[in-house]
Amino acid sequence: MTSSDSLLDHADAQDCTVYRPNERDPDAEELELGDARILFTGPFAAPAEWDAREREDYFDGCDEELFVTARLESEAAQGAHGHFVAEPGDYVAVVADGAVQMYYVYDVADARYVLIRDDEILD
Repeated sequence: MTSSDSLLDHADAQDCTVYRPNERDPDAEELELGDARILFTGPFAAPAEWDAREREDYFDGCDEELFVTARLESEAAQGAHGHFVAEPGDYVAVVADGAVQMYYVYDVADARYVLIRDDEILD
C-alpha cells in the first residue's frame, strides 16, 4: 500500500472520526477534524535495540498491551477543504459492534501511527 487511495478503499479499514484538543482551553470540547479511515496493523512492538530505560520512557507507565499501530488517512482529498493529518495528541473514535472505542495518537513516523487504546468503551 503506497497511496492514500489504497487505504481509503482497503477492505479491512474502518471508519473513524479524529478530534484535536483545544490548545487554548484544555477544558473545552475537542475540535472535530473530520472523518477518516483507519487500518490497524497490529500491536506496537518496541524495537529490539531499546534498553529497559528507553522502553520505560516510551511507555511512560502505561500498559504496553494498549499500544497499537495503524495507518490513518483523512477521507477528504489532500489539498481539499476538510483534509487533515492526525498528529500526536489527537483522539480517534472508532465505532465497532455498536460501541465507540477511543484511541490517543501517541506517536507518528513514516505515516505509521502508534495509538494508545482507551480501556473505557463508550456506548
